[in-house]
Amino acid sequence: MLGLALLMVATASHAGRAEVQTSPGTSYPLHLTSLKEARFRNTIRQKYDFSCGSAAVATLLTYQYAYPVDEQAAFDMMYENGDRAKIGREGFSLLDIKRFLASRGFDADGFAVPLQKLDDEGMPAIVLIDERGYHHFVVVKGYRNGRVLIGDPARGTRSMSQRRFDDLWKNRIVFVIHNQRDRAIFNSPRDWTVAPAAPLGEGIERNGLAPIVMPKRGPGDI
Repeated sequence: MLGLALLMVATASHAGRAEVQTSPGTSYPLHLTSLKEARFRNTIRQKYDFSCGSAAVATLLTYQYAYPVDEQAAFDMMYENGDRAKIGREGFSLLDIKRFLASRGFDADGFAVPLQKLDDEGMPAIVLIDERGYHHFVVVKGYRNGRVLIGDPARGTRSMSQRRFDDLWKNRIVFVIHNQRDRAIFNSPRDWTVAPAAPLGEGIERNGLAPIVMPKRGPGDI
């Protein structure tokens, strides 16, 4: 059986590609996607330091409600109708996001509810986290098995333990769209594929050394 040789193409014009050689003189191109690129497949990257709010609302509508919105369009409208000096200092507020959503026919408000409520209702949300002293809007895309899946405009789609999330989520407010609920997408398998939990326990032998050091007996032995 012929082995497969994976040959990386190093030239700049072929970045993100590889060639799979199946036999001498025969190969076919394989397009590769880095994990970093994959994390921004369903999360919109923020363009400016203070635009996580516009990127978060664009992510929410585009990928959690199948209503495509460009971040620049959201940014321009929110900036035009908001307190520009304050936005330049602190970024967008939930009021800016609420007004933008209303202009697109989506009614949204903030609620002080536990994270489990989002899972029960199948509703994505925008939340404000405090990571390393930096206030930052992210989208909660899913929640299962004690892990929270977020669309982070700065770092892409990622997951973390609920305990870690709770440490970052200081105000305990979820900002959710409460009309058009039939459009909501939550816990999408496609989102989870780019942010799986590390399988830390799979490589650990739970039986200790017994299978190695115990004497091996044959048929008829007791």
